[in-house]
Amino acid sequence: MKHTITLIPGDGTGPEITETVVRVLEATGLEVEWDIQEAGSDVLEKYGTPLPNQVLESIKRNKVALKGPITTPVGTGFRSVNVALRKELDLFACVRPCKTYPGVRSYYQNVNLVIIRENTEDLYAGIEFEVNNEMTARLIQTIKEMSHHAIRPDSGLSIKPISIFGSKRIVTFAFEYARQNNRRKVTAVHKANIMKYSDGLFLQVARQVASNYPDIEFEDRIVDNMCMQLVQKPELYDVLVLPNLYGDILSDLGAGLVGGLGVAPGANIGTDYAVFEPTHGSAPKYKNQNKVNPIAMILSGMMMLQYIGEKEKAQKLEEAVAEVIRENRFVTYDMKPFSDQHQAAKTYEVGEAIIRVLTK
Repeated sequence: MKHTITLIPGDGTGPEITETVVRVLEATGLEVEWDIQEAGSDVLEKYGTPLPNQVLESIKRNKVALKGPITTPVGTGFRSVNVALRKELDLFACVRPCKTYPGVRSYYQNVNLVIIRENTEDLYAGIEFEVNNEMTARLIQTIKEMSHHAIRPDSGLSIKPISIFGSKRIVTFAFEYARQNNRRKVTAVHKANIMKYSDGLFLQVARQVASNYPDIEFEDRIVDNMCMQLVQKPELYDVLVLPNLYGDILSDLGAGLVGGLGVAPGANIGTDYAVFEPTHGSAPKYKNQNKVNPIAMILSGMMMLQYIGEKEKAQKLEEAVAEVIRENRFVTYDMKPFSDQHQAAKTYEVGEAIIRVLTK
C-alpha cells in the first residue's frame, strides 16, 4: 500500500537529519509519496510566519506527518511552531517512549517506559499576561477582589487551565495505549497536594477513568517524588500520564535515563491527525556539519510506521537500529565513549549503516 505523508524538514540541522531519515524509511520497503512542506525560522521572511497555512492544509489532507526539529526562540520572537501545530490540529497526546538499547552510553539498563503528556492545556496553553500591562493590572486587581490574594503589581501571569474533558481524553488515551501495547500499568503524575483545583481535578478524573480498565494496574505519584523514583528505580514504571508541563520535564528526564535526546523519539497524536518528530531541538550551531544524531528521528519514523499499520517494517527498522547501536561503530559522537569526536560517524553514515542492516 502506498502512503502519502507530509514531510517537514524543519530548520537548523533538521534538513540534513530528515534527508537521512527519508532514505532509511524508504529502505524498509515503504511505498511513500512525500508531500514536502516548509516551516520554521528559515521561512519566516519568505512567508511572514514560521508556520504557513499550506503546512496545516497538507497535514489535514494526509492525516500523518513526519517533522524534523524546528527552532523555538527563548524569551522573544515567535511562539513555538511545535506548540502551534498541536493546538491547530488538536494533537492532544504527546507520546514519548524511553527505551534503553544495548550499546547506548547510559547509567541504566532495561528501561522501557512510555511518557504520555497532555498537549493542549496547563501552563502551555499560552494564556499569558505581560508585566506592566494594563490588562495584567486589571487581572491582578480582579484576582485580589475574588480570592483576597495580593499579587505583586510587577508580575507577569500565566494561566493554568486543566479541564475534565482534557484530563479524561488523555488518561483514556494512556489506558488504551497500555492495552493495545501489552503494557501492565499506568501511573498518573500530578501535584494535587498543592494545586487542588487543577492537578486535583486531573487526579480525580484519572481515578475515574482507571475504574474502566480493571485489567491494567493504576497508581498515582506526586511529580517531585516521581522524578526521584525514576532516577532510583525506573524499572518499576511502565506508562506515565501527565499534564502538559510535567510531561515536558519528565520526557527529558526519561531521555536522560536511556542515553539522551539523540535516542528519544516522539509523536503528537489527535483524533484525526498525527505528527511524528524527534524530542531534541534543531541545534542550529551544528547546521551543515552532518554530526547530529539521526536516531531519534529514525525511531520517530518507526513509530509512524506502527501508526500507519506497517508493523512488520517498524519492527525490522527497530531491530536494524538496535544492531547499529549495539555494534557502536557507526554512531555519532554523543553515543561514543567519552564523546569521541575522532571516531564518530557523520549523520548520513549512521543512516547508511542502518540501511546496510535493513537490506542485507
